[in-house]
Amino acid sequence: MPPDQERTLHDLRAGLTDATPEAADALREAGLDPRRLAIHQFGRRDARYAIQQPWARRLGTGVMIWILLEIFEARLPAWIVALGSLVAGLLFIQTACDAFITSTERMAARLGWDHYVAGTVAEMLSTLPEFVVIAFVIPISPLTAFVIALITIYNNAFVFSVYSFFLPKDQQGKFLMPAPITEAGTQILIAGAAIGLSLGLVMIAFNGDDHPKDSFHAVDLIAIGFVLLSVFGVYVYKLVSSYAKEESLVADSLSLTPEAVAERKALVYAHVHESSWALICALFLAGVVGAVMGGERVAHFAHTAVDDLGLNNILTALILAIFAGMSEYVILWKSHRKGDYGIALANAFGGITQVMFLVLPYTLIAIGIYQQWINPGHPEVPIDFSLSNVFLLLFLFPTFFVLIELLEEDHTLGILDTTIMTAIFALLIVLMVTYGASAPA
Repeated sequence: MPPDQERTLHDLRAGLTDATPEAADALREAGLDPRRLAIHQFGRRDARYAIQQPWARRLGTGVMIWILLEIFEARLPAWIVALGSLVAGLLFIQTACDAFITSTERMAARLGWDHYVAGTVAEMLSTLPEFVVIAFVIPISPLTAFVIALITIYNNAFVFSVYSFFLPKDQQGKFLMPAPITEAGTQILIAGAAIGLSLGLVMIAFNGDDHPKDSFHAVDLIAIGFVLLSVFGVYVYKLVSSYAKEESLVADSLSLTPEAVAERKALVYAHVHESSWALICALFLAGVVGAVMGGERVAHFAHTAVDDLGLNNILTALILAIFAGMSEYVILWKSHRKGDYGIALANAFGGITQVMFLVLPYTLIAIGIYQQWINPGHPEVPIDFSLSNVFLLLFLFPTFFVLIELLEEDHTLGILDTTIMTAIFALLIVLMVTYGASAPA
């Protein structure tokens, strides 16, 4: 049987190895599209050990660069120190992500989580290194941390749109994501577009007259952060509950026995080896250590770039946002090569929603705490209603609006769709780097 036909049959069986193709009819009668029911399998077929050679090599390379910088930093040019710090930091961060994901997979296997719960927790833990990086960058440049979080949203939206164009389509030119992601995703993008537009318009209004408020005070940042986090909490609840409801419908429509339900769940962890709690905790601790070391090196790059090399905050944040997302893009590419297109696309979409409603509010709250109680006299606080900041917030509306339209069309992306998204992204970057960036202090 050809691989494409075999994969289609697997999807029609809703991930059940002993089901018949007629199961698709029962699923459709229950209102479920079998093409949206692919099973996410964690782990790798050849992953016999918790520590894999690729990320072990990356960790070793990062440690070597870090040691060399510690020994020879005073004798090296500033640009070499900055570049070496960035490379070492990114290697540590990628290693931390791998450790977090591996520990999450093995913990989920021990606890018997469903694939939607395990996937959600894994995606949230994979953002932990970004939290650490931002925590290190804020004392150096709060504005750079703020811009990093926002630019990362655009980077991930751009990657999501371009990747969607290269997905294999059906006869109607569509590639279908799981229904819970499409439904909840559309709603969360509407919220992001509305919030970005509202904040941007308020900033313009306050700048347009003699209103005394021309910046975000600490209480503003903290309040906005908690509002975004509350939206994210409801979004995660809706996503997980929608998946649970869908799984229940699959079991009822196919009249699955408890054994068949257990088999469907076991497919998720078919490639995950059993591990002790000691090993799981050790992997998590290794991820924390790698995230801290990576955050310190990335912050060192930001300090050198802004103070010694004279790069503006916008350009520095753009460089960090692009390179910091490399680990996510590598995961996307690996999933695509294995044929897990739905998983790759869901991860790419999660990169948008989690940065907007998890990483960004964390950044705002952290800056607010730093501004209010740690260093109120930092020259970059409060965050001004500057041209670049207005651009970053206002452009969320057209970016998310385009993505909403694409989701409603089930990713019927053509060359025009991709061109539109690329144009929005390029226009934002050109405007910010050319006109919105302020010179370093």
